[in-house]
Amino acid sequence: MEEIDEIKELIDKINKRDSKDYQKMKIEELSTNMREFMKFQQDTIQKIEYFEIKGLQQDLIKYAKMICKNTAEREILKIQDIYLKKIETEYLK
Repeated sequence: MEEIDEIKELIDKINKRDSKDYQKMKIEELSTNMREFMKFQQDTIQKIEYFEIKGLQQDLIKYAKMICKNTAEREILKIQDIYLKKIETEYLK
């Protein structure tokens, strides 16, 4: 039962991750945030794969994967969009 609680805790951690105000950040800060978020995503995927190997609650694991994927894609795209716009305005004009 502990492992099921761990999966639920992981899902909560993914859902509660705060989105930051990337518009106010400098290019260097955006780059750092991108790396941090990608590291968070990688760590989360490793935990999910660990639970998958143990054969626990497949439906819950699928849900965790979907949440992780959707959250990561949304956040990374947001950072990339702002990052590229800032690069364009600060360095290419």
